[in-house]
Amino acid sequence: MPKVSIAVPVYNCEKYVAQSLESLLGQTYGDFELVISDNASTDNTEDICRRFAALDKRVRYVRRTENIGGPGNFRYVFSLCSGQYHKWSTADDYWHPRFLEEAVAVLDRQPDVVLCYPKTQLVDARGEKLSEYEDNLHLMQDQARLRFLELYRRIGLCQAHLGLLRRDAMQRTRLIWTHQASDVDFLGEMALLGKFYLLPDILFFRRFHPTSSSWARDNAERQKAYYDPNRVTQRRGDTWHRFGFQFGMIWRSSLTLVDKAALSAMIARWMIWSRGTLLHELRPRWS
Repeated sequence: MPKVSIAVPVYNCEKYVAQSLESLLGQTYGDFELVISDNASTDNTEDICRRFAALDKRVRYVRRTENIGGPGNFRYVFSLCSGQYHKWSTADDYWHPRFLEEAVAVLDRQPDVVLCYPKTQLVDARGEKLSEYEDNLHLMQDQARLRFLELYRRIGLCQAHLGLLRRDAMQRTRLIWTHQASDVDFLGEMALLGKFYLLPDILFFRRFHPTSSSWARDNAERQKAYYDPNRVTQRRGDTWHRFGFQFGMIWRSSLTLVDKAALSAMIARWMIWSRGTLLHELRPRWS
């Protein structure tokens, strides 16, 4: 069994998927399986991915018959993998050849690290440099409560979940769930389980283009379609759902009662700050 699983959830990414897969297959660390889960693409993504699977025995291509949304596909492709270390990789981004080698070395020598991730360069649709991006998520505090607080205090773009992670820690979380910003909350769960190590070099190239989910952060309809394409109208209480999820991950954790109470109080303060949105979500129920 390979030590590392690379899981690539794809959907209608014919323009970029070849470069993404080439960057993964060209890693200097080669003991991995690469599993592609196609979320019922309607463009030429299937043909491209099948060609890679035919050329490299490490690649396995699975095609779904229905679109289960972005987070659903992340969870599904995770279920198809078995490596000790797990890496999700999006189909429009690409990686420096040294990433896996450096990340595996960190996880091998530091058992308290659950996630290893490099610095990032943002690129445009053509791969031209936009800017360097500082995630500032080197979370090496011994206390889980402090890591959790620092994660939510510092996070901007959510991309650290695309690093290399310990599968056994991931299995103790709910992975990327169904509410918006659930990728951030997945990182919150991981921060409760162990440390985050930030590699010092730029080894990740994140592409921003008009069809990416990141480009559509302020487009409510496209965000809803990404999280659940079968949900015709917005689910009532999405913000309530997220806060409930956050309370749940705190109380499911192995934190002390004192730490659980302190973090719960913090989330209660967030709810107060978000009271306008929370009240707005309740109004349809009153009408």
